[in-house]
Amino acid sequence: MRLTVNLPDGSTIEKQYDTPVTPEDLIREYASHCPYQILSCRIDNQNRRLDTAIESDCTVDLLDLRDPYANMSYQASLTLLYLKAVREELGPKARVTIANSLSKGLFTQIRISSVTDDIAVRIEKRMRDYVEQNLPVTEKRITAAEAMEFLQKDGSEHEKALFKTASELTEANLCEMDGEECIFYVHTLPSAGYMDLFNIRRYRNGMLLRFPHPSDPSVVPEYEEQRMLYETFSEELHWEQLMGCTFVSDLNQKVLKNDFRELVMLSEALHEKKVAEIAQMIHDQKKRIILIAGPSSSGKTSFAKRLCIQLRVIGLRPLYLGTDDYFLDRADMVPDENGNLDFEGLSAVDIGLFTEQMNALLAGKKADIPEFDFITGSKIFGKRIMSIDESQPIVIEGIHGLNPKLTEGIPDGQKFRIYISPLTQLNIDQHHRIPTTDARMLRRLVRDSRTRGRSAAVTISSWPSVRAGEEVNIFPYNSEADVFFNSQCLYELAVLKKYAKPLLEAITPAEKEYSEAQRMLQFLKFFVSIEDDSVIANNSIIREFIGGSILVD
Repeated sequence: MRLTVNLPDGSTIEKQYDTPVTPEDLIREYASHCPYQILSCRIDNQNRRLDTAIESDCTVDLLDLRDPYANMSYQASLTLLYLKAVREELGPKARVTIANSLSKGLFTQIRISSVTDDIAVRIEKRMRDYVEQNLPVTEKRITAAEAMEFLQKDGSEHEKALFKTASELTEANLCEMDGEECIFYVHTLPSAGYMDLFNIRRYRNGMLLRFPHPSDPSVVPEYEEQRMLYETFSEELHWEQLMGCTFVSDLNQKVLKNDFRELVMLSEALHEKKVAEIAQMIHDQKKRIILIAGPSSSGKTSFAKRLCIQLRVIGLRPLYLGTDDYFLDRADMVPDENGNLDFEGLSAVDIGLFTEQMNALLAGKKADIPEFDFITGSKIFGKRIMSIDESQPIVIEGIHGLNPKLTEGIPDGQKFRIYISPLTQLNIDQHHRIPTTDARMLRRLVRDSRTRGRSAAVTISSWPSVRAGEEVNIFPYNSEADVFFNSQCLYELAVLKKYAKPLLEAITPAEKEYSEAQRMLQFLKFFVSIEDDSVIANNSIIREFIGGSILVD
């Protein structure tokens, strides 16, 4: 058989093999081409385990943590290792919930009377013992009926309810490590020896299970306190409990019973309440420069305009601006060493002009606010010559809004910083969270198709570069925020499904984005689709993506 092997360093090797091989064999053979640990593979564009037997001509891609599926495989495998260590250390009744992402890891909760630093040390030691023993991990593909039979023995009610309500969820993987069994929806690693990069840290009333980030798969990143993010997730959990919807099965049941309308209205009301609270904070603190930033598809524009409305309700007359209008003229940009222009970095912004005009407006002077023409690549002046009085705030939206360098020439006492992102505490089950990144990509995929005519393949292809830009330009500065706004609509994935599913299904096996499309389609199987979304208000953040918004064109 003839294999084409695509390697992480960008090289491709074609070779004839006389006997069957596995991806693990290929990893050993081509180790010099793999800068990081290989965690998954694709065989003819289908995600497979590393111990899969290859017996015929095919193309094999070896994947490290930088690949989304490999990243999820590592997290699933590490979760199984963690569950086993917790049960062995604390007893079989110690129940674990994987709550949400936090501090470059997973925040988990263990149902015991007290979580201590000593327990964290003991759990980590057990996990490392299992890694050293290289305990094997087996995996069996099972039907929904077989999954229900397994869950009758030891599963939670939410796991059972998921299979009862999600009719499209017909299969799963039953994985086992030395007696510890768990259902997963991605392939796991063949053995514990692959899972050597992690650490366990007590955090508040739970544990952080931390592991490498795709930006550097070779090391667990340094710990970074994210107090405000933790509090935002806690607030979201409180909201979900108020609405009786903490797991996907809860949402599915409401949709199946046609009882989701109240959930939609409550979710929107809570958003409006939070926007009004932020507006009142700005009023009470007499802030003039309101900076809004967040990752792609967070709903920044809808939020900014809703905030402006709430500011007007309490007697303020905000001026709304975007930092996109302050791009440097393309002719003035300096190419990098490869001759490319960086349109995402702060260096693309005319900080001098921005600072000069913001200070002029704050002083009550006139400023000729530019409009950036993306076709000609230059600023146009003379269309927006304006001034504001001393009570008017300026609401500024842009990806660099929280970067201190953007506004270092503006007095700090004038600034109020808002970080916005969709952060959900709605979990698939006790061991599977909903990745914020996946929710944002679905938003973007639907919006790109509707407003730009882009195929799902194009959006998926560009997503890694979008994420890389966020890691540099947005996420490092979220700790600068005075307040977080969670733009997640609790019901939104059930709404996005009917728009995203046909777009993803249009991607063919011949396209390189096929495997990622299949991963997202598998994710959407957890949800019952809301077909009639007419109940969603026309100023909802989700309308920015599905259409029908009165705030965004």
